[in-house]
Amino acid sequence: MKGLRWRYTRLPSQAEDDLSGKEDEEEEEEKEAAPAPEDPVEPQLVEASQVMGASEIRQLSLHLPPRVTGHSWSLAFCTSRDGFSLRSLYRRMEGHSGPVLLVLRDQDGQMFGAFSSSALRLSKGFYGTGETFLFSFSPQLKVFKWTGNNSFFVKGDLDSLMMGSGSGQFGLWLDGDLYRGGSHPCATFNNEVLARQEQFCIMELEAWALS
Repeated sequence: MKGLRWRYTRLPSQAEDDLSGKEDEEEEEEKEAAPAPEDPVEPQLVEASQVMGASEIRQLSLHLPPRVTGHSWSLAFCTSRDGFSLRSLYRRMEGHSGPVLLVLRDQDGQMFGAFSSSALRLSKGFYGTGETFLFSFSPQLKVFKWTGNNSFFVKGDLDSLMMGSGSGQFGLWLDGDLYRGGSHPCATFNNEVLARQEQFCIMELEAWALS
């Protein structure tokens, strides 16, 4: 008579059950403790903008150079408070050396402008760095960065302010009364016309110091 063969399965002891349970709990705790990705730091405006809303501010902040992240935005100039005068804009810029965000709204309700790597000022020639860019909300944000083709970033006269140039055209220019302006494609930024028309009338303009 052949012997019987026994088959058995080893059951875990109570101590092993406890240890396994603790490991599962630790894994769950580790999953719960994983930090959520941080949102980009939203800029803090010293006072409210009459041109930009929270959405536009948030979108523009994502395209600013890292060196201005975390800095508050101070309204250095606005036409509703300081009047429509380029000379007044230059005066309000005195004492500022850091970057500036220039934003305006025209007669069609179009919002556009420029980021300048340094304060806007009177100059004999062009100044600025490759951080400078033009932008337009039409209605989605479009940003036109430096192409590297030339260094015609910003130039300030008593009669006009110009940003970007090439072949006798300016990416953005404003007259001495801050009443009329123009926008054309230019080699500096390879931009589109920022407004709906190449010539426009300024309804509201703000210059924000970002340092």
